[in-house]
Amino acid sequence: MKRVIAAATGLLGLYLFAVKPSSRHRWLDEMKGRLYAHRGLHDNRGGAPENSLAAFAKAVENGYGIELDVQLSQDGIPVVFHDHLLERAARDETGQPVSGAVSDYTLEELRRFHLFDSEEKIPLFSEVLSLVNGAVPIIVEIKAEMGSDCETLCRKADELLSKYPGKYVVESFHPMAVLWYRRHRPEIIRGQLSDGFLRETGKLRYLPVEYLLTNLRTRPDFIAYNWEYEANPSRRIAAKLFHGPSVAWTIQSQDTLNRMRKKFDLLIFDSFIPGEEEV
Repeated sequence: MKRVIAAATGLLGLYLFAVKPSSRHRWLDEMKGRLYAHRGLHDNRGGAPENSLAAFAKAVENGYGIELDVQLSQDGIPVVFHDHLLERAARDETGQPVSGAVSDYTLEELRRFHLFDSEEKIPLFSEVLSLVNGAVPIIVEIKAEMGSDCETLCRKADELLSKYPGKYVVESFHPMAVLWYRRHRPEIIRGQLSDGFLRETGKLRYLPVEYLLTNLRTRPDFIAYNWEYEANPSRRIAAKLFHGPSVAWTIQSQDTLNRMRKKFDLLIFDSFIPGEEEV
């Protein structure tokens, strides 16, 4: 019996050591006090669709922080676009959905497309940084597919961010992107994105990220989690036991926003305009 208890205690200790985030908490002083507009303050049926310069300008005008997604064109230029595939959000010159992935097109080709039915184009990451210019904090998602090589994307995004005058943090679902920042830019605040992958995708290979076991290598400074799975035990342990900062994505109603205030440190929202309540 003693051996069983000892083994169980040892396994518990290993688990806790694995999910432990970094002990750096200073980023909250730089980022707290705001709500964060998911892909900008957007309206996909109007003239300021998601991840457009117009949506980012509206977020700045209204004092919201910004969450955005960076990936590479075929010719290696960082652009701001959420989906890996273009079909949902991009339209060609005839108004038809565009097939294929962002990485299938050069920057010149991508710039021919419109975002939804607006006149807005897929922006360069450099354009977005110039527009915001430090006016509000930014949460930058390194949009690398799980299992892909993300080193080039990390390096090219960092080349632009290293010259940026404002406050920002980086995050990614891809643990290797978080690890890249730990190795090459340890002074930059980095976060691990996660979700209820098993229920969302049914893919067991994502369980180490769902339960934050990859923290063992990456030691993120914060955890950004789908608010619908906020009860995930690893997320709660990282936040409550280890006092790691936590970010909720993506909140789409005032009621949810009100409920999640007590469970997360920062809140990312879209699809509604938050009330005037204190953050």
